Order: sequence, then structure tokens, then C-alpha cells
Amino acid sequence: MVQAAADDLGMDQAEFRRMNFVKDEKHPHRTAFGFLTDSGQYEKCLNIGLEAINYKNFEAERAEAASRGRLLGIGISTMTEPLGAGNSREYDILGIKMFDSAELRIHMSGKAILRTGSRGQGTGHETTWAQIVAHELGIPADDILVEEGDTDTAPFGMGTYASRSTPVAGAAIAMVARKIRAKARKIAAHLLEVSEEDIEWELGRFYVRGNESRGVTIQDCAMAAYSNMPDGMEPGLENTAYYDPPNLTWPFACYIAKVEIDPETGVWDVLQFVAVDDCGVRINPMIVEGQIMGGLTEAYAMANMQYQTYDEEGNIIGGNYMDFLLPTAWETPGFELYEVVTPCPHHPIGAKGVGECATVGGPAAFVNAVVNALKHKGVRNIDMPMMPNRVYEALTTGKDIYGMPPVRSGD
Repeated sequence: MVQAAADDLGMDQAEFRRMNFVKDEKHPHRTAFGFLTDSGQYEKCLNIGLEAINYKNFEAERAEAASRGRLLGIGISTMTEPLGAGNSREYDILGIKMFDSAELRIHMSGKAILRTGSRGQGTGHETTWAQIVAHELGIPADDILVEEGDTDTAPFGMGTYASRSTPVAGAAIAMVARKIRAKARKIAAHLLEVSEEDIEWELGRFYVRGNESRGVTIQDCAMAAYSNMPDGMEPGLENTAYYDPPNLTWPFACYIAKVEIDPETGVWDVLQFVAVDDCGVRINPMIVEGQIMGGLTEAYAMANMQYQTYDEEGNIIGGNYMDFLLPTAWETPGFELYEVVTPCPHHPIGAKGVGECATVGGPAAFVNAVVNALKHKGVRNIDMPMMPNRVYEALTTGKDIYGMPPVRSGD
């Protein structure tokens, strides 16, 4: 729709998006639907993407390709979405509020067990959760056992969906680690025989202000919690935290695709794809990049090959992976990933959700690129999937293609 509006107005698609962005200084911004976006650097993301794709020289590239009988197109998609469903004032499921919790116990050995109500789906929770605790307490990630989703032992949680794991469960983990650190500070003051106000913290260690050589580690405090705690303090070093987010988190992304179409067949290839994602603070960049690449792979599949429809008797077409195609490494294009970091102002560690961003914004970039390549023919729309026969039909007739691909049954 944004691409079509830019074309109708005779405006450059990138500049049309730019003029409609919420400016950085306008956050928090109340949308027309009542949501409150918390932060973002939308224009910076767009600028990085345009530079990476060499947007300013694209028309020269298009002309050179046309001289070889090929059609080039470029498509942009910018997106933001509310992730981390929570905020008990506004959200619930059958009346149950959508907060999450975490339980952390530090053994006298200095090693820890972390339990959460969320459950990973192959998205690296065990690594990410351990890193949050390591960041907050200085305990090596290898010394942290993560246990998820066991209803016999886990605290309450609303699960993993809507890219809510890090925005909600991850925040609960950070908060429970800070509770542990607050108690450990009191133990450190006791061990060092100074007032709590004279205790300073560096990762993994407390020390006396003005005398850094006098200090104790978090492991020392863990042992003392079971053997040498201050008078009146409850033994042990464990706690539970429930996190009810004050707002959703608002990641932003800019996706740009450059494609080449063979006018003889309608086959289109991705020459370059640039992704610029701002999901706040990245706890584990490799895991984040893996989720973005997986999302873009599925975005490509939706744009190029996947659809579900029904035959005249109501039987689903595409009900198995022989008909509903999955992209392999052979078909999947390469992706160039870039990042912008705008910390979420209300999240304990500044993180935002990211798991769904590429699947939300990615398909439109591919579709817009193909339509852009056919704009000179008067084509304004091709509904997904843009299979070669549909692209070829649009190219040769100059008409938009709507609806699902036709399905023949019987003879």
C-alpha cells in the first residue's frame, strides 16, 4: 500500500517512507490505534539500508540490465510492531494476566539454577537466559543451569509467542538477579566489616569504596549465605521475580530487496537483500541474527512459493510438504544484516522482541521489488506467491494479478 501510494504521488519510494516516519524526538508516540511506541531511530535504519543497497545508483543498474534484456526492481519494506505481549492493565488470556516470572537459586558452590515459566522453541533460551544472569551477577554462564517449562518446578509463565520471551521472561530474569545481588551486597558488607553504603559493585565482585583490593566475589557471598550470614538475615541466596511490563516493546526494521526478472520466463532472482534491524540491546547477537535469517528465509518462501487453497470439493491443497514448499539452501538468497541499537526505555536491559520482525516485514520487500521491476508495464500488484507464471502473466498482459493460483482437479 505504501509503495502504491508513493507511485500514485509520483514520489520516490524511500523518500515517501522517510517523510511519514515518526521522528526520533517524537517518541513516545501515540498511534492512531492507541498504542504507545516507546523509542526508535527509523530514519537511521532507512539510511543504512539505502547505503548498503547502493540505492542512489540503482537507476543506472536498471538501465544496464535492460540493455541485456533483463528487468531490475528494488523494493523497500519498513515495519514496526508491538512485541512482548504483557501489561496486565490491558492484556489477558481468559482473565489470566500475561506477566512472566523467574526463580533463581545460587548454591553455596557459587553455581546457579534458573527456572522460568517460558519455554524455548529452538530459539536459544538456555544460552540467552544464562547470559542475562552472567551479565547481572558475574557468574560464568557455564555455571548456570537453565530449567524451563517444567510444570512440577517452574514458576508461573504464559509461554513463548508474540516475540515475548526476552521482553517479558528475560526481564523477569534480570529482575530476580538484581534481587539476589541486593542481598549479596548485604552479605558482602558483613564479610568486609563495613556499612552497606561503602560497598561498590563490579561484575562478579563487591569491594570497599576507596580500597578496591578489599573485596569478595559473588561466590564468596553465596557460601556465606549458608555459613556466615549477618544476624537477623534469612539464610540462602535465592529469590523469585514476577515481571509485568509497563508497555509493549517496539522493534523497527528496514528490509530492501533488489531482484532481476527474466522476461522470457517470469523467473525472478534476488540479487541483493539488506536487512537493518533495531531490536534494542542484543543479548546474544548470533542468536538474534539466526532468528532474522530464519524469518527472512520464510519471508522469501511466502513471497515466492508458498500458498494454501482448496479444490472444488473443499480439500486443502498444500497440506503436506510436497505441495507446500519449504525453501532449501539452494533457493534461499543471501542476506546482509545490519543493526541499529535503540534501547527500550522501560525494559531492565533495554531489549526488544525480534523473532517475528523478518516474517512481518520481509515478504513486502520481495513483492515490492518484483512489482517495481514491472512498473513500466503498468503493473501495480501481484498477490503472493509470485510464482514465475504469475509474474509472466503480469509482464505480458500489463494487468495486476489477484487471488490464489488456480487449482485444477479431475481431468
